[in-house]
Amino acid sequence: MCQVCDDKALRLSRRHLIGGGLALAAVAGLSPVSALAQAAPNAIAPGVALERIMAGNARYVANAPSNHDYSVGRAARAQAQHPIAAIVSCADSRVAPELLFDQAPGELFVTRVAGNFVNDDGLASLEYGVKFLGIPLIMVLGHSGCGAVDATIKVVQDGITLPGHLPGLVAALKPGIETAIGRKPADLLAEATIENVRHNVERLKSAQPIVSELVSAGRLNIVGGVYDIATGKVTMV
Repeated sequence: MCQVCDDKALRLSRRHLIGGGLALAAVAGLSPVSALAQAAPNAIAPGVALERIMAGNARYVANAPSNHDYSVGRAARAQAQHPIAAIVSCADSRVAPELLFDQAPGELFVTRVAGNFVNDDGLASLEYGVKFLGIPLIMVLGHSGCGAVDATIKVVQDGITLPGHLPGLVAALKPGIETAIGRKPADLLAEATIENVRHNVERLKSAQPIVSELVSAGRLNIVGGVYDIATGKVTMV
């Protein structure tokens, strides 16, 4: 075969290889930019991700945020997302994960529901995040004075009945809250908030097949924290 034919065949082979790789990436939900990159920006160890968001919280507490210009990175974010952490947050309007961790848009993958618990829908969202976006860290984030936790305490202790679909929310929160009630702590609301976080951390760690496998492989870590609304500080639990 002549040299020209050899060169043409090589170009076609490379074209097919690249095209096939991009097609597979599209099926997996990845962008062409992500598929061709040597390493995604969030290809970091779970411990590094945790250090970054906790450093951001320290800046937030000190009222010295590093994020001021939110137009920076818009073009890149339009092509792909590479969040460094997923946050399971309460829907409380006073809890804003991107602000309290001082992270720019695209850095956090946030699922929110009153009481910061994990149901099947939330789990599916997190599975997408860790499997296809490469998120190395999940934090279940409770907060001080949580109304959903307080309401669940009242249902369990006083037998009150809540309207609408709220009983379903209470049922999801009961496991952790009942553990806290059994301990008879001095500050039941604070203890119940912590136990609710712990319960959902453990649920995620054992969630098969995606999350638990990544945890076992050391590619994903799941932690818990509680945000103090008055001080702005996140404390690990």
